[in-house]
Formats: sequence, structure tokens, C-alpha cells
Amino acid sequence: MAQMEPNLDHDVSWFLLPSYWAKMVVGLISFLCFANSYDGDFVFDDSEAIINNKDLRAETPLGDLWYHDFWGCKLSSNTSHKSYRPLTVLTFRMNYLFAGGFYPVGFHVINIILHCTISVLMIDVFSILLGGLQFSNKGRRLNLAPKSSLLAALLFAVHPVHTECVAGIVGRADLLCALFFLLSFLGYCKAFRENKEGHTFSVFWVVVSVVLGAIAMLCKEQGITILGLNAVFDALVINKINLLELIRKLLYKDKSLENAGLLRKGLLFRMTLLMCGGAGILYIRWRIMGTGPPAFTEVDNPASFADSLFVRAINYNYYYSLNAWLLLCPWWLCFDWSMGCIPLIKSVSDWRIIALAALWFCLIGLICQALCSEDSHKRRILTLGLGFLIIPFLPASNLFFRVGFVVAERVIYLPSIGYCILFTYGFSLLSKQAKKKKILAVAVLGILLINVMRCALRSSQWRSEEQLFRSALSVCPLNAKVHYNVGKNLADKGNQSAAIKYYREAVRLNPKYVHAMNNLGNILKERNELHEAEELLSLAVQIQPDFAAAWMNLGIVQNSLRRFEEAEQSYWTAIKHRKKYPDCYYNLGRLYADLNRHIDALNAWRNATVLKPEHSLAWNNMIILLDNTGNLAQAEAVGREALELIPNDHSLMFSLANVLGKSQKYKESEALFLKAIKANPNAASYHGNLAVLYHRWGNLDLAKKHYEVSLKLDPMAPGTKENYNLLRRKLEQLQKKGGA
Repeated sequence: MAQMEPNLDHDVSWFLLPSYWAKMVVGLISFLCFANSYDGDFVFDDSEAIINNKDLRAETPLGDLWYHDFWGCKLSSNTSHKSYRPLTVLTFRMNYLFAGGFYPVGFHVINIILHCTISVLMIDVFSILLGGLQFSNKGRRLNLAPKSSLLAALLFAVHPVHTECVAGIVGRADLLCALFFLLSFLGYCKAFRENKEGHTFSVFWVVVSVVLGAIAMLCKEQGITILGLNAVFDALVINKINLLELIRKLLYKDKSLENAGLLRKGLLFRMTLLMCGGAGILYIRWRIMGTGPPAFTEVDNPASFADSLFVRAINYNYYYSLNAWLLLCPWWLCFDWSMGCIPLIKSVSDWRIIALAALWFCLIGLICQALCSEDSHKRRILTLGLGFLIIPFLPASNLFFRVGFVVAERVIYLPSIGYCILFTYGFSLLSKQAKKKKILAVAVLGILLINVMRCALRSSQWRSEEQLFRSALSVCPLNAKVHYNVGKNLADKGNQSAAIKYYREAVRLNPKYVHAMNNLGNILKERNELHEAEELLSLAVQIQPDFAAAWMNLGIVQNSLRRFEEAEQSYWTAIKHRKKYPDCYYNLGRLYADLNRHIDALNAWRNATVLKPEHSLAWNNMIILLDNTGNLAQAEAVGREALELIPNDHSLMFSLANVLGKSQKYKESEALFLKAIKANPNAASYHGNLAVLYHRWGNLDLAKKHYEVSLKLDPMAPGTKENYNLLRRKLEQLQKKGGA
């Protein structure tokens, strides 16, 4: 069988373990690296991809997954990111259904298991890439580089740059893609056998490899690149084509191309299968996508919006060098590298030009060695290493289409395979030259140990948003999104003063950061700093006129400033830009209620409940307004309708109980009051109003009891003390009459 010379292990000073034990060691170490992330929270993108993704819920038809993007948005929508990963979303849905809700432990455990499985598979993959493809007489594949494949698999298993994929739940897209990516490669290798007559191959396994590549792409877009890598492997390893020799023959129109291996039996047929399979997959993907590429903003990927081709090219190459540096030295890791984290290079005098010069110096050197070396073994390992490093990265390179990020650690999960090949080969060359090989082996062991510790530390940072966001402040202090997320996390915890500081810094770093302006404006509104809030929100909608949330919040501020006409206009502008906006209809209804436009208020709240049937506040306001205006029958009907939709909402029970009490339906009113109190026993108003019901009903002892509970919970409850005093006087009068 076509194979590489099995001499790499001769030079590698490393441990030799039986295959079973090697896989056990790799699996165990990869588990130890990320085990502490198992009980982490949903963080960062997990909220949008999982918690807010309706495709995970049972009420969403399963077929919708095939027409929605990763975030649950229709692919045909102009706002869709076009990230088509239905199989990944399907696994999220299974997690949700089996767990009975959004419990992050199950999601994290699956991610850890996937990474461990991939790391174990890497031993088989690296044994082929480093040692060649050869089978025993019984048809069993031989591992000709057991020490090298173990080292490479360990390097992959403990690489800290993988933390985002494993500890971040949305990283499952990369893990699933990698799993089927590797299975496709191993399936392609399985297609080849050697018999007495010579070489043969199985069309079935080639087709299986294409299908597995399609499945990988349905998990994440990078998966399609395995078909190109299978073609490279076929040409270099199975057919032993010398690329430099082939190029020379093509340039000089040499008719002996068959001797170069290009026309060997079956190669063109397999290339045709791979090309047709890839083209078919891409065509179907394009048809499903429906529209053009996604629309990203300048803050997502500043270089792609640069007017100068030179500036774009220089910065793209600088981004490549940063990705390479993350593979070489994965110490400075960040959940997000956008929004000013990496300032644009705008001239050749920028010292950062050195980084991309170093990158291309290394790449050109490796490419020359891969093409020109007299050692066929060296040529093949270097070419495969470069292939696995570069080809899976191409979809994230900005070469074919604009991507929505600057640097993303998750996209180098697959390219790290190529890095591990090159590292292991470099280690073998050093071992060959070194006199004290044990010292070199200890140094590599030290690197592995440091990486394990770094993985554990980074995994702990991914366990909560607070730790994750704060860890980025030292890595990307110029990133406005980092400051925004720290501020948002503080605001969610009620620490508004600290949140304001980070929101202001986010706006300072990016004066067009409308989301930071919106959130800062909201906090200032709640602190009654209305004029500054209005300035920020007005600026936000000026920068982004279709920012519906900012229009709504501007309307709330204007309403508080009693500029009702402007507030109404702002609300309607928000609804114009987001037609299905129940919260905006709710706030519009509150404005109309303040203006005593009761019919308009009821219509607005009704629109809110139509768009969002579980909108408790809108239902409650309708019941209260109808109650206050004397429309008890209509209030009762609305209350009953609301409770059918939200049967466990105690505030709705309370409001309907008040209406029923006024309608003298005491028994039913009592039952609802008691049910509301059971759900929320510390609400003073619930006890106070139930006491009023008993007071009207004539159950004076029970009325006295609940008045006292209400006053104990809230001694300043309006009206309760007066009612209680009236009841006490009445009870005293009854006692006197009884005594007489």
C-alpha cells in the first residue's frame, strides 16, 4: 500500500504506549483540562443561540431547523447571519428536551465528551498523517508512528485555544464539525486496500466520506474543507505525487504526466467524486440560504470596510499572524477581538508589519521545503501539515467573503491539527540533532503541563460571564464590547453605579456604540437623570435610525418628561422598525392611559398580548383599567382570558380577584386571593385586599387576621390601617352588644 517511510518515530524521544493505553491517556488528559467547566453558566453567545432560540423548544416544528440559521432566525431574512448549522441546533434541542429545560450542566458535559472523543480520534488521524497508510495482511491498519501520533494528539488535546469551543456551549458547532471532519478523513482512508494484484479502492467509502463531509458542514461551514484535504491526501500519500515535479511537467507540457502519478488508475475518478460532491453540497447550501451574504457592520470586521485594497490586505495578513501566534503562544485569550481591540494598520511604518513579515517568512520557508526537499517523507509531512493548517482556515480568511469577526479562537480548532503536525515534526528534527534528548523531552512535557494548567484556568474563566468578561479587560483594554459586557453584567446584578462607569468607557472607546448608549440611557432613566438619558438615546437613533429599542426607550424618557406627543411619535417609530414589538405596545398603552385615552390604551395593550400572549403586565393593565372605569364584566372576561394563557401568574389572580370581589362573587374571589397568596405570601397588598373582601363579606375574624398580616408586612400600606381601625371599632361594638 502507498505509504510514507516509517522513520519519524526513530528520531522522536517520547513515550511508547500500546494503542489502547495511548487513547486512554489522551482521553483522560483532555477531560482533566476542561472538566471544571461542566457546571458553568450560559455565557456570552449562549444566550442568543440557546436561551433565546425558539428552535430549541418543542412547540417549534422540527422542520423549521432546516430553514433557520444558528440563532433561530429565518435564513431568508436580511438580518440573518446565514450561519447554517441545523445539526448543531438539533443537538441543543435534544439537550433541552432531555433535561426538561435550560440547565447548562447537560450542555457542558456533551461538549467535554465531544472534545475527549475528538482527541482520542486524533491518535488514528496523526498516525496516518505522520506515519503513512499501511495495512497488515489481515487488512488491519498499522500505526507506523505510535510515539509521534501520541505526542501530536496530546498537543491537540491540551491546547488552550480550544477552551472557547469546549467551555463555551456554542462552541459545539466547532466540536461536531471536527468530529465528522475526522470521521470523513478516516472513512476516506478506509477506502484503500492492497491486494496481490495491486492497488484498489472502495467507491462506497469515498461516497461515505463525502456524506460525512456534508454532515460536518451542517454542523459548521468549515466542514466542507475536508473534501479538499482528502484530495490532497490522496494525491500526496496514496499516489505519491511530487508537486514540484508535476508543476514542471505541466509548464513544459511534458506528455509523461502519467509517470508523475496524475493519471494513475482511479485518482481522477476519486477527484471527480470529491469535486462533484463538494459542488453539490455548496449548491444546496446556496439554495437554502436564499439570499446574498450576511450584512456585517464595520465594528465586527473593520479591515473589510477599509477603502484601500492595501489596507485591507495588510490587515488581513496581520490577522493571520495573530491566529498563528495564538497557536504558538496561547496565553492572551479573549472571548471577543472586535471593536477596536486590534487597531487597523494604515501605513508601512507601523511596527506590527514585522508580525506579518515573520509569518510569511516562515510560511514561504515551509512551502519551499514542502515542494523542493529531496526527502519525500519530509515533503509529505510538511505539505499535509500546511494543508491541515491553511485549508480549514480558508472560510475564516476574508478571501472569499466578509466574515463577522477579526480574530476568533474557535475557528482555529481545526487548523490546530496542522500546527500539531508541524510541531511534532519540528520536535523530531530537534531530537535527531540533540545530544541530550531527555532534556528536550522534558521541555516538551513542560509545555504540555503548562498548557493543561492554562486550559484549567481558562475553563474556570468561562464558567461565568463576570469572570469571562473581566478576564478580557487586560487582554483587550481597547475593546468597547468588553467594557460593554462587563457593564451589562454589573447592571444585571443591580450594581448600576459600577455599570455606568463601564458603559461610559465603551462609548468613549467607540462613540458610535449605540447598544452601549441605549443601556447607559436606560440606567440614567431609572436614576431619574432624564436629560442625559434623552441625549444618549437621541444620539443612538441618530446614528442608527432603525434601532427600535432605542426609539422605545427614548419614548419612555420623553413620557417621563411629560412631552407626550414626542413620546408617542418615538413609540410609533420603534413599531415601524420592529412591527412585532409587544413591549413597545405596552409602553404606548401606558402613555395613552396617562392621557386618559382609554380606548387607545386598551387597543395598545391588546396588541401587546396578541404579539406576546404571556405578556403579564399588558394583561394586568387591561384588567385594572377596566376595573377602575367600572367595566367589571369586561374586566372579568379579560382576567379569565389572561389566566387561561398564564395560569400560574399570581398578579393576574390578584387583579381578577379584586374584580370578582366588587362583583360580589366572594367565594371565587376568595379562592383566587388565597391562590395568589400561596404563590407570593409576602405581598402585603394581597393580604390587605383579601381582608377587605372578608370585611365586605362579613367574615370579620378572617378580615382581622389578614389586616394584621398585611400591616406586619408593610406597616405603611395605604388604606390598610384605616380599614383595620374601622374593623376593630365594629368588632368592639359587636362585643358590647353581645355583652348587653
